[in-house]
Amino acid sequence: MTQPPPPPNQPPGPPPGGFGAPQEPPHGGFGAPTPPPPPAQPPYGYPQEQPQPQPPVQPPYGQPPQQYGYPQQPQPPQGQPQQPYGYPTQPMYPQQTPPPAPGGGKKLSAQMQIVIAAVVAVALIVGGGIWYANSGGDGDDTAKGGSGGTSAGQDGGKDGAAGGIGGGGKEKVPANTKSKLAFQFEEPPVSDLTDVPGSWITDKAYVKPGVNSIVGYDLDKGTVLWTLPLTGQVCGTSRHMTADYKLPILFEATKRTAPRYYQPCTEVGLVDLTTGKLVWQSSISGGAVGDKKAGFAEVTLHGQTVAAGGLDGGAAFDLANGNPRWKPQTSAGDCEDVGYGGGEGGLVAVRRCGSVDEPTITIQNLNPLTGAPISQYKMPPGVDGANVVSTKPLVVAAEVGGSSGDGSGVTDFFSIDEKTGKLKAKIAADPERYEPRCSQEVESCTHVLVGNGRLYVPTEEHEGSTGEYGDETNEIVGFDLATGKLVPEKADAGDRYNLIPLRMDGGNLIAYKWPPYDKGGQVVSIDGGTMKSTLLMENPSVKSTREVETSFTATNAEFRYADGRLFIAEPRVSKTSTRSSTLKRYLAVAFTTTG
Repeated sequence: MTQPPPPPNQPPGPPPGGFGAPQEPPHGGFGAPTPPPPPAQPPYGYPQEQPQPQPPVQPPYGQPPQQYGYPQQPQPPQGQPQQPYGYPTQPMYPQQTPPPAPGGGKKLSAQMQIVIAAVVAVALIVGGGIWYANSGGDGDDTAKGGSGGTSAGQDGGKDGAAGGIGGGGKEKVPANTKSKLAFQFEEPPVSDLTDVPGSWITDKAYVKPGVNSIVGYDLDKGTVLWTLPLTGQVCGTSRHMTADYKLPILFEATKRTAPRYYQPCTEVGLVDLTTGKLVWQSSISGGAVGDKKAGFAEVTLHGQTVAAGGLDGGAAFDLANGNPRWKPQTSAGDCEDVGYGGGEGGLVAVRRCGSVDEPTITIQNLNPLTGAPISQYKMPPGVDGANVVSTKPLVVAAEVGGSSGDGSGVTDFFSIDEKTGKLKAKIAADPERYEPRCSQEVESCTHVLVGNGRLYVPTEEHEGSTGEYGDETNEIVGFDLATGKLVPEKADAGDRYNLIPLRMDGGNLIAYKWPPYDKGGQVVSIDGGTMKSTLLMENPSVKSTREVETSFTATNAEFRYADGRLFIAEPRVSKTSTRSSTLKRYLAVAFTTTG
């Protein structure tokens, strides 16, 4: 087949006009809480109220420490330019000091000062709540049957209730929220650690990779509907699929054999999840990779373009026939696309230039047909990789300076104008307080959602209301993508539960509640504006069923929910001989409220 010429060299730097100044979360947060007479700790996940003028103190809860070694500076008057990159902005609201005593210079009593401060704080909270309730985002929601990751429902949810955000979801409360265990599959025997990445729900099937295959199962019975044999092991999958259930995948050209249980990940394919057929198979050679086939580590989809990235660079294919749109290439400055973010919002490249030790990372919004950049944003120094959380609005996660320390791979989120490439806000995600999860692949982030013009993340587990052992809980909180500020609403998991955000459903969040030792897990719908939860599913608390449900790990398992069905699956399976003889390990389990 003839191949189109590669796209023009892509410049590593930003377009003219520079980058937008970052917006840091404010001191004291949005709508500081009413201060009680004695000092009190604020709710977990929310910034502390600023004290009255005192000697310098630690930044308030929910506000990042000073970034990149810059001292904090006062905010310029309205109309003047923002501080250079890296300077945090000043609080949105001034210190809440009591007004002068009426009738002259007499001082108010301490009790009266507290009452006045409380009234002012309440007024700010109410006013702030009205402002945020009328600042809904807009965007498109992807199909429910996607992989359930963060991009499913990017900025989903136009105004739900009149004048507000949230609502408008498709998931309805079933007649009976009590579920039952529908089916489970034990892990297949393997000779080495084997990836089985991805899970998808169609109108008829639950789809999961197996060993050298992809299998479609009946949604309710778990019986096999179809099996697609492949030449080798699945080594990458897209979290996005088309409206008619076509899915891009990566797989190996040959099967793995001892003693080296690995083959290059070179084959790109499109699978029809309705019929279980491979629509096309393609690979790339030439360009920067020479005569050998290019190896890939990740794949995504936007419109009529399938895009794959990896150590050899990025490439793209026509969705209709698999013909290459562009090949891996190295341009001036030793630049290459390491991966792409897709979905309905657009196609975004993470582009690395320079040396391995000190790379420059640029985020580029691309023309999906040519690969030419529409806009771009240069990440700050100390970033050697980035993750695309959402393509519209464009939200990127990064570990600045390799400083997360908890394995989450995230210290900051960057809200970027996809049209101009200017930074709208930088949101510090203190790893000791928040728990998004991202790995090396560009679209690997979980436990984080974008919708309603907000970024939603869970807090770390912390002590519950009883203070007893095993009483840990958490919340989901939101940040405004335009300002970077923490919004006042939050969703509480409740004592002994842990909330994990799964996907957007219109303007609502679908979340799984990891259970305590004596309960079953739950699925809830959370209004993206009020952050109030509605129960959709509660799993059995009987011990045998609990053991099946909690045989997975909260940080690594794939959770998929749609239409009263919850699927939990492993993204990889281990060597058979390393398993415990008494502990069963499952490839996937299913719970249902239907039937």
